[in-house]
Amino acid sequence: MSGRRKFHRLLSDVPFNLQDILAAQEEVQRFKAHMRSIQTESDIAGRLIFVLSMFWVGGVFGKGVKAEGRSLHHRAKNSAVFDVMSFGALADGRTDDSNAFMAAWKEACQSTGRVHITIPKGTYIIGPLKFSGPCLNVSSLTLRVKGYLKATTDLRKYGFGGSWLEFGWMEGLTLTGGGTFDGRGARAWPHNKCPTDSNCKLLPTSLKFVAMNKTVIRGLTSVNSKFFHIALVECHNFKGSRLKISAPETSPNTDGIHIERSSSVYFSLSHIATGDDCISVGQGNSQITITSITCGPGHGISVGSLGKYPDERDVSGLVVKDCTMTGTTNGIRIKTWANSPGNSAATNMTFENIVMNNVTNPIIIDQLYCPFTSCTSKAPSRVKLSDIYFKNIRGTSSSEVAVALECSKGIPCQNIYLEDVHLDLSSGEKQATSSCRNVKAKFSGTQIPPPCT
Repeated sequence: MSGRRKFHRLLSDVPFNLQDILAAQEEVQRFKAHMRSIQTESDIAGRLIFVLSMFWVGGVFGKGVKAEGRSLHHRAKNSAVFDVMSFGALADGRTDDSNAFMAAWKEACQSTGRVHITIPKGTYIIGPLKFSGPCLNVSSLTLRVKGYLKATTDLRKYGFGGSWLEFGWMEGLTLTGGGTFDGRGARAWPHNKCPTDSNCKLLPTSLKFVAMNKTVIRGLTSVNSKFFHIALVECHNFKGSRLKISAPETSPNTDGIHIERSSSVYFSLSHIATGDDCISVGQGNSQITITSITCGPGHGISVGSLGKYPDERDVSGLVVKDCTMTGTTNGIRIKTWANSPGNSAATNMTFENIVMNNVTNPIIIDQLYCPFTSCTSKAPSRVKLSDIYFKNIRGTSSSEVAVALECSKGIPCQNIYLEDVHLDLSSGEKQATSSCRNVKAKFSGTQIPPPCT
């Protein structure tokens, strides 16, 4: 490598620009010429060291790199920090700050080592945006959101089945900071025809994560999504905790968290209140753990719906434990479509230590699932359900049938276990009942309502 190339590579790692360095060199040369006429060589060296050290201190510990008259980033201890305000964000709640967010992301993704992007307190109008990797030389990227982020309400800006904010194809992202993501869904919900039309146009998801690895989201709030609040697609080693997710009980398809074709996913210590599933576990998932979730209102925690599309992948290794459902239309639900176009399976799933407070369907397997007003198919579901455990499920049911196991007549459920189930009617008037079809469940411990015969 030539000396010039080495020089330019060195400059790429120095936190000030080339023009500043060249100007400083000229000042140093003039200073040396003057000093030769009045001082000895040793004095000159000492003064030169002083001048250069002051220039270095000013460059490194001053205001950082300059571009177009503004500070873009600075280096904290062993990490680079990028502030969206330095890239032109106004945070005034009126101006579109999308360009500043994308500029900050681009610089951060092209940086090296540990990187931080900060979004200070304020109100930002942004989106839709795609924060894409890979960030090849970044070991970890922390996006610290302290502000209030608001989505644009112009649906023309979103693609079919798109998203407001999408993170994709990178490793080592942490999204945290205590900020709020406001999907501003109220204007969009009247355009949602999915509850009645199977060919509906999907509205945008608020936060979508695609092909991510080693991701953490923590301490954030999502409100009023247009469609799903959070969606994971083909993500691995994903952890979410201390989330607050909310939308009105009447808002359509505002699932709190949807997981699909992902593995090693862990969600915990969160409160979800929506108009649809608090958490939905779709096809192709493995090793999913959901713990310490407070759900309600909403449709409970669901597996599915499964079996709607050809070539769906199996679901296995799901654990849901230590959760509380309050006022939900379902508690724990497994739902598969009738007349599935292909074979698939859901197996090795455990639901344990779940509290139901005035829940309409505390335990339900529905293999004739169809959410539309007109469902004519009588063909059985081709999704095989097996090795499913319900343990220590307790509380109250608002409907007479507290346990409903409605399995496929084409592929009956196998190895369904209920252990220590105690569900009373909320009204206290009489005992709840169970309903079973196409299944021979195995019961142990307390069983209220009485087991199916």
